[in-house]
Amino acid sequence: MQQMKPLSQQLLTKAGLNLGSSERSQNAQTTVVVGMSGGVDSSVACLLLKEQGYKVIAMFMKNWEEKDENGVCQSVKEYRDVVNVCEKLDIPYYSVEFVKEYQEQVFSHFIKEYKEGHTPNPDILCNREIKFKVFFNKARELGADFLATGHYCQTQKINNRFQLVKGVDQGKDQSYFLYTIKTEILEHVLFPIGHLEKHEVRDIAKAYGLSTAGKKDSTGICFIGERNFKNFLSNYISPSNGPFKTLDGTIVGSHSGAHFYTLGQRKGLGLGGPGAPWFVIKKDMRENTVYVERGERHPALYSDDLVATDITWVDPENPPEFPLSCKAKIRYRQKDQDCTITLDSTGKLNTTFAIPQRSITPRQSLVLYREVEGLQVCLGGAMIESAGLDYDCQNKILPKIVSL
Repeated sequence: MQQMKPLSQQLLTKAGLNLGSSERSQNAQTTVVVGMSGGVDSSVACLLLKEQGYKVIAMFMKNWEEKDENGVCQSVKEYRDVVNVCEKLDIPYYSVEFVKEYQEQVFSHFIKEYKEGHTPNPDILCNREIKFKVFFNKARELGADFLATGHYCQTQKINNRFQLVKGVDQGKDQSYFLYTIKTEILEHVLFPIGHLEKHEVRDIAKAYGLSTAGKKDSTGICFIGERNFKNFLSNYISPSNGPFKTLDGTIVGSHSGAHFYTLGQRKGLGLGGPGAPWFVIKKDMRENTVYVERGERHPALYSDDLVATDITWVDPENPPEFPLSCKAKIRYRQKDQDCTITLDSTGKLNTTFAIPQRSITPRQSLVLYREVEGLQVCLGGAMIESAGLDYDCQNKILPKIVSL
């Protein structure tokens, strides 16, 4: 390994890189399989575990198989980066393929949801069905004591039960995507970078000369990558021309299929003209009609409440009591929102927010948080079934403070 660039003592301590020999010797008895993606986060996760003395095995998971315009499969590129990092760290590495499982358990569901007019979140399903089930079981079969990933989140034992806790970097926290992971799985999972800021992760990667140190973060859905989303989806869902209409029925344009649009969408509508930007208000899948209105504060975009179903608790043996006052997100990048939740007789969550929420979208996830012992603990979540009546339907005046 090339000579390290100096890290501050504070960062060394925070990253766990200043352990004593006895602690390292104890860690050497523990085998950790690290899910490697070819990015800087999983690379540093591997490095930290290796430097702390663990017996580390890297494993690259191939879930998608499709060549780009140059005839190169993206997974091949990512695996090269994995190999470069692992050879530098002198740790064994393997590649496992779950293409069939991913197609059956994630991608087929993704296409089905879009055909029905919903906007699914395949990352949540991938974590539940692939990374922390199929992949987790594979790691355990190989003798792993723990599975580690480069997610920005943490685990903490509270009241003798392992809980999912937000990552320190609030801008990168990924607990939203992991709310379906149960405590019995979390007991055997490590998130080595969850207590670090993103810039600290890159600083460590640069100091150790890892080839992924400056690699751009992947964004969007893994199997789409940098491609145009609508063009990709058109390979699986046939275009069907239909109108853009305002709520009063005025046609203001045309589109190639209501499936391709999501509630609250602003970009990619192809609608112009003077005035505020257009936003998708609702869709009529039977009539293949997309309803739009101008302005991000149009009252038809906002509701105070929602109903959610398919509830998943991280710690199902200790579900929260109702009524429940907590924080919630209805989309990944959203700031935590104050809300009150009740459980009805049919087992659904009725959620009322302190301020109006924009574009509550069916089949997206409602994820719940509560502070416990000073930590932001993810309680679990549910699938949004429906939004309450919007402010336009209720002829209510939208307050100045709303959730954008």
